[in-house]
Amino acid sequence: MRFSPSLLDEIKARLPVSQVVGRRVRLVKSGKEWKGLSPFNAEKTPSFFVNDQKQAWFDFSSGKNGNIFDFVIESEGASFPEAVERLAAEAGVALPTRSADAERQEKTRAGLVEVAQMACAYFEAMLTGPQGRVAREYLAKRGLTEAQRAEFRVGFASAERHALRDHLAGKGVDIATMIEAGLLVSGPDIPVAYDRFRNRVMFPIQDMRARVVAFGGRTLDPEVSAKYLNSPETQLFHKGSLLFNQHRARKAAHEKGRVIAVEGYMDVIAMSGAGFTETVAPLGTALTEEQMTLLWRMADEPILCFDGDKAGQRAAFRAVDLALSRLSPGKSVRFAFLPEGQDPDDLVRGSGGGALEQVLETARPLSEVLWAREIAAAPLDTPEQRAALERRLREAVARVGDSVARRYYEADIAARLQRIAFGGSPSYGGYRGPARPFGRERSYRFRDWRAFGGFDPRPQAPAVASPSLTSAPTFSGTNPGAAQEALIVLALDARRDLLHELTEELSSLAIADPPARELAQLLLDEHAFENESDALGAHNRAIRIDALRQRLRRKLRPGDDRFLAETFPATELEAVLRQAMGLHDLSRALRSQLRDAERALGGAEATEAEVAWLADIHSRVAALHQMPASSDSKESERSLDQVLAEAPVYKVLK
Repeated sequence: MRFSPSLLDEIKARLPVSQVVGRRVRLVKSGKEWKGLSPFNAEKTPSFFVNDQKQAWFDFSSGKNGNIFDFVIESEGASFPEAVERLAAEAGVALPTRSADAERQEKTRAGLVEVAQMACAYFEAMLTGPQGRVAREYLAKRGLTEAQRAEFRVGFASAERHALRDHLAGKGVDIATMIEAGLLVSGPDIPVAYDRFRNRVMFPIQDMRARVVAFGGRTLDPEVSAKYLNSPETQLFHKGSLLFNQHRARKAAHEKGRVIAVEGYMDVIAMSGAGFTETVAPLGTALTEEQMTLLWRMADEPILCFDGDKAGQRAAFRAVDLALSRLSPGKSVRFAFLPEGQDPDDLVRGSGGGALEQVLETARPLSEVLWAREIAAAPLDTPEQRAALERRLREAVARVGDSVARRYYEADIAARLQRIAFGGSPSYGGYRGPARPFGRERSYRFRDWRAFGGFDPRPQAPAVASPSLTSAPTFSGTNPGAAQEALIVLALDARRDLLHELTEELSSLAIADPPARELAQLLLDEHAFENESDALGAHNRAIRIDALRQRLRRKLRPGDDRFLAETFPATELEAVLRQAMGLHDLSRALRSQLRDAERALGGAEATEAEVAWLADIHSRVAALHQMPASSDSKESERSLDQVLAEAPVYKVLK
């Protein structure tokens, strides 16, 4: 139903924001505004503000803001029409009347809801009666308590062909309505309609208003091939636009900031019983776009939890393409994989909720599962096979509709492909920021920015940087990160115990300074072949390493020597090095993007898209500056500030 702007304005005029928000947030008057603790994040200092004059609220801890409708949607998980209807009733504003046809359809749907409710009550009664003994034994074996059966309104359909039909007919329901509700099977070749669900444990499917609109039935007959059977599509039920248990999980998901999607009804009930009340499930099919949208309404990064078998892996891989096409900044999914041969129900019953929480905590991001899917698809032994891998990845990433998200995926894939090109393991999952593949330097025209981070086979005209940018360290040949690179490599050379812990990080670090890069490679070679005897080679390497040490020590900044002392705590040094590596690669990537931006613009007036690109770079620089600084991150911040100040393109953002 559409709502006119005048109607929405009238509701907002009648309901002060403080009144609506005050039902969930304790507000205190502060000047012309109200303030309180954020309902979306745990905090001790109020960062949530309400302004009745502006008809708006602002939550600085989460970045959320909006009007009264937005607050109901964000805090309660309601849809927009639900929020409007609820607040209109509170404000005493009458909603527009519907057409006669709409009224008839609504009356029909109300009748079908009533019939579905009657069927649900019948199935519940059958489960508790004498005919439900086998079904009760099955549920008890699966670990369902009586309380869980009652909460989820689990029932039983007997094996008789006309049991439900006769029961509903006795209450005045006609056959046509039963068929329309999806409860009976009928057709031209079926002389007498019969019950759709027979000899099955019944799980009612409810909509967001907790109304029963359909059923899912689990057979008790091992000879029946259709293990689970759902209601057909009806006026009430569109299985691709509903999630099992969503009406219960919505509040828990908003409180926890997390929603979990599993594969089956029993999994949902078992997980809810173990405390994971934010769990939902698709209705017997793979996730749909509408269901993904429903998940994103409940949490920014839903966890898709799949069984630990090949079928679960296939389901996860199918979900990858669906999620890619719907990605947007801040909206993604994570994938949790259970131990092989187990589903959530098995894991909860066998090992408890703690084991399941561990699985959820190790959920993998979408980018890693995409990578895992493609490297598992075919061998990678030859250049042609690796080229095919790159093509598959590019085709997958091209599905990302949002341009900003797509650019980051292209950069992530480029970093991973670079690892393979230099002989690394294809299972590499690390990513520290945009990188050119295979270490190849090239110029980017801004119109080709969607290929950022990957190969662009078209020839590029040489770009000329402006005088102000050529004077910056990134262009003048001065490497402002050389001191940081020297510190990282020398520290790992001095503390081989840390080298063992940080081998993967060092191997993927983009080191620009030649002596530091050479020493890093020698250290990695020694670590990889430490058990092989080569006296002459070891002697030559030792001489070369010593010479490199002397060169690199001269590049250290004052005070950096203390990190190389044996007395410096190993745990503290590891933390310093990890931060240094992360900031080093991020600062190099950002400087590279600024340089590409300068080349792309070439002094021309920036377009709106180009301004957005530069603003994105600027925001990531700001994020870098907000990271906790160790003693070796100041140079990265200083050099980034210098490049930003000297780059003419930065003036566009002012």
